[in-house]
Amino acid sequence: MADQPRLLEGLDPEQRQAVIAPRGPVCVLAGAGTGKTRTITHRIAYLVQRGLVTPRQILAVTFTARAAGEMRTRLRELGAAGVQAQTFHAAAFRQLRYFWPRVHDAQMWQLTDNKFRLVMQAANRLGLSTEREDVRDLASEIEWSKSSLISPEQYPAAAQQAGRETPILPELIAKAFAGYEKLKSGAQLLDFDDLLLHIAAILEDREDIAEEFRSQYRSFVVDEYQDVNPLQARVLDAWVGNRDDLTVVGDANQTIYSFAGASPKWLVNFPRKYPEATVVRLERDYRSTPQVVGLANQVIGAARERPAGTRLKLVGQRPDGPRPDFAEYDDETDEADAIARKIAQLAKRGVPLSEIAILFRVNAQSEVYEKALSDAEIPYQVRGGERFFARAEIRQAMATLRTAIARDTAAEDLPGTVRELLVEVGLTDEPPAGGSARERWESLIALVELAEGLVATVPDADLRRYVAELDARAEAQHPPTVEGVTLASLHAAKGLEWDAVFLAGLVEGTLPIQHADTDAAVEEERRLLYVGVTRAREHLHLSWALARAGGRRFRRRSRFVYNLVPDGHPAALPSKAKQPQPPARQAATIKPQCRVCSSTLVSTMDIKLGRCSDCPSDVDENLLEQLKAWRSERARQLKVPAYVVFTDATLTAIAEQRPADESALVGISGIGATKIQKFGGDVLALINRVN
Repeated sequence: MADQPRLLEGLDPEQRQAVIAPRGPVCVLAGAGTGKTRTITHRIAYLVQRGLVTPRQILAVTFTARAAGEMRTRLRELGAAGVQAQTFHAAAFRQLRYFWPRVHDAQMWQLTDNKFRLVMQAANRLGLSTEREDVRDLASEIEWSKSSLISPEQYPAAAQQAGRETPILPELIAKAFAGYEKLKSGAQLLDFDDLLLHIAAILEDREDIAEEFRSQYRSFVVDEYQDVNPLQARVLDAWVGNRDDLTVVGDANQTIYSFAGASPKWLVNFPRKYPEATVVRLERDYRSTPQVVGLANQVIGAARERPAGTRLKLVGQRPDGPRPDFAEYDDETDEADAIARKIAQLAKRGVPLSEIAILFRVNAQSEVYEKALSDAEIPYQVRGGERFFARAEIRQAMATLRTAIARDTAAEDLPGTVRELLVEVGLTDEPPAGGSARERWESLIALVELAEGLVATVPDADLRRYVAELDARAEAQHPPTVEGVTLASLHAAKGLEWDAVFLAGLVEGTLPIQHADTDAAVEEERRLLYVGVTRAREHLHLSWALARAGGRRFRRRSRFVYNLVPDGHPAALPSKAKQPQPPARQAATIKPQCRVCSSTLVSTMDIKLGRCSDCPSDVDENLLEQLKAWRSERARQLKVPAYVVFTDATLTAIAEQRPADESALVGISGIGATKIQKFGGDVLALINRVN
């Protein structure tokens, strides 16, 4: 059992303040890399060791099974085994399974494992597309609605108010949503959001059950509190009731899931809801070098309308490291190949491939980097692909290990025993040359390395203890590290970290994403870049390409990069300066400026219009009307809302600037490669006709 003095060892003053804060409302504003998991696990263990609460009276919730598994592991090591550390949905499922029979006098409905099929059926009954991507988009809208506490009837108005770019008409989504709910209820099935809706309703409506629940759980901890959505906030209120023994941990700078209904408002307003709350700010960054921390502060320091009480400025605690590097390339292939070469150089200098990541805004960007790494014979894994414990070789290995336990196989040398057993499923002394055989070998050797890690912390661990650890990790989706470069989207990288990070594809239309048409949406994109920067411990590379592979160079670097590149850095200057550059290329080297008064443009609307809002407009009203008529027809053909084609602001900018060719058209903010390919010819032809 860990004692109280040991639980306070190695904590900085702010972490210690959070750990020893008395029971009651505590808000920990924890910046990236500041040791938030260490702080909250030590706080839980400290409360337990002081006898203020028992482990089984604590419910700690977070957003991923991996994070919950890591929390449980740490709590066991700190002498606080038995604490319920789970995701919101896992906790609700456990509670609902217990209380459902008492409320409904029947067995709990089954949790559906095929939501996609039900959504497809609902779409089919309305004559809507049942293509996989279309059904997935429809399911996402239903999930957003339910997590935002929006009914099918409320959806059209709510979607418009939220500015969502709906894949089809909102009224059709509402009908599909209602049809999905009817199909689900008729089959007596629940989806994951239903788990939260039902447990909240039970605790709100049944005082006897609420009292029983609250007599069991006395203390609550919520990690990543900035990502709470309205449904989760409702469940948390139902759990806590009128009590205040609640610890929340979050960072408004890392709010990147607004599209799924998440909001930092509960974190921001926590001190108002609980005026007596202890508020602790963790700003000492132990993850990244001062150089990386400095760039992160630059990125988030340029953000607009940040709540004053939640602003955090990181202070690097590590020794100095290399400066972040910036690079501009002619096309994506050049960019990907250069990144592969830099990764090879890092590997030669001793950086493990598992400590290197390439991060990008959208998953579709992955392919070019996969090819470049494959060509360079550098192993990689795509985060979000097949889970480690779902792989065929791992399932086979686990069966072999369990059989060995049944045979009572001795394990004086646990890692050696594991290695010998895995020879039966294909583990060799030397790795294969490449391909799927190499991937299989990497997976199996990761199991051996996990055994080595277990022995380092539990010297007397035997094979049974090792397999139990594997089972716990499989349940928590917490796999060991496989040796290979990680490819991941910026969203998927949240909560992870690497020695070296490559932030790739930083161009307008990708980051910020093209459909970020409001100031709030653009600011979320900035926070996404901030999350990417803060994933790097030491080496950080930011890059962008002016064209797709072999395409025309009409892209512009992301607006977020302008003030980050140091003066005099090669990426701050026009590449190949002696050669004539197209207009869009020249625009990539300067800050957005008003075409009327030459002032630097700041707001999203001003950047889109290309002028200050108070500068005179020279809009061609006839052209604008023609553009709106064309947009309406194209939207009707595509069965999408008109703003999905072009927003009113973009049409106004076109009617004011009257671009004569694609280079000028792409110079208007919000018009990227995809829009050019889909609509560029039509728009230019229309401009020529009107002129």
